[in-house]
This record gives sequence, C-alpha cells and structure tokens, in this order.
Amino acid sequence: MASIFSKIVAGDIPSYKVAENDKFYAFLDINPMSKGHTLVIPKQEVDYIFDLEDSTLAEMNIFAKHVAKAIEKAVPCKRIGLMVIGMEVPHAHIHLIPINKESDMILSNQRVKLDQSEFEQIAKKIRENI
Repeated sequence: MASIFSKIVAGDIPSYKVAENDKFYAFLDINPMSKGHTLVIPKQEVDYIFDLEDSTLAEMNIFAKHVAKAIEKAVPCKRIGLMVIGMEVPHAHIHLIPINKESDMILSNQRVKLDQSEFEQIAKKIRENI
C-alpha cells in the first residue's frame, strides 16, 4: 500500500506544493512547527532515509538546500532548521523548519494553526523564490 506521501506525489491527496523536479517533491507540512515548515521527499517510496542510494540522498539534500534558501526569502526567520526523524510516515523525508532559536525545533512545542488561504499564500511566496 502506498504511503500518504506517495499519494501526495501522485496527486491523489492535495498538498501545498512549493517545489518539484523529476526525483523530489517539497510541500508545506499541514501540522507545522512554524510558518513555512516544509517537507522534502523523494518521489521513490523508500521508508528509511538512510536506505536511499548515496546519489539520491546527496541529490535530495541539494534539492532541500534550494528549497531552504527560498523559504528564508519568503518567511522571516534566522535560519532554516533541518530535521530527519522518519518515524511518523514510512516514506523518507526531511523537515525544513524556519526558526529563530534552537528551542523552535522541540517536537512537543505547540503547532501553528493556519487556514487554507495562509497555507496557499506561504506556498506561493516560497515558489516565487525558488
């Protein structure tokens, strides 16, 4: 059975896409730690990030870097934090999280609530900076 992320890539589940190429897809997290919190995934469904081929992992990180630079231009923050956990969805992914201090990346922090128009506006601003 395909993961929820594979269904997003296939267009079966809607997402707030910020970037895409032939191998990777980036979209806003719908339960964000901060405005602009983005997930970067390989289109190929692989559960564990360290099971990706070396070249794919390297390319994914370069793709994530370009997305992170666009997020920095679109969302006020000091840095883009990068987090890999890999427990909640069986599909390799990187979290790119706009932060102003280290504690902004604590998983138990209250999540930001955004409405559809806010998600759409943020995704558009990021896309415009890619």
